[in-house]
Amino acid sequence: MNIVLWVITVLLTLLFLMAGAMKIAQPKAKLAASGQGWVEDFSEGTVKQIGAVEILGALGLILPAVLNIATVLVPAAASGLFFLMIGAAITHARRGEVPNVVINIVLGILAAGVALARFGPYSF
Repeated sequence: MNIVLWVITVLLTLLFLMAGAMKIAQPKAKLAASGQGWVEDFSEGTVKQIGAVEILGALGLILPAVLNIATVLVPAAASGLFFLMIGAAITHARRGEVPNVVINIVLGILAAGVALARFGPYSF
């Protein structure tokens, strides 16, 4: 089970790093043009902040465990990403972006699973 948790954690880390970097590196107009229409509902600064939160959450999933420092931050980061995905799912649902809602739900479930397992029986 620990190997499965590590695989899920690495997958989530890579996905959130890429998503966060995209939000920070690209201007809002380019994100909107590439199919991320939800950015129209938020300011440029808010989009960048969401990207920063995703990157920090991704780093929080992996670095504490790898460095064996404050490992309680791993499930805390997973919990934070779960709540971020709830907000994202609500935003996409309001806009009728069903495929994005499905992605948010899947990522949220994976993050919640990591949080529950690492807070519980598979803690470090």
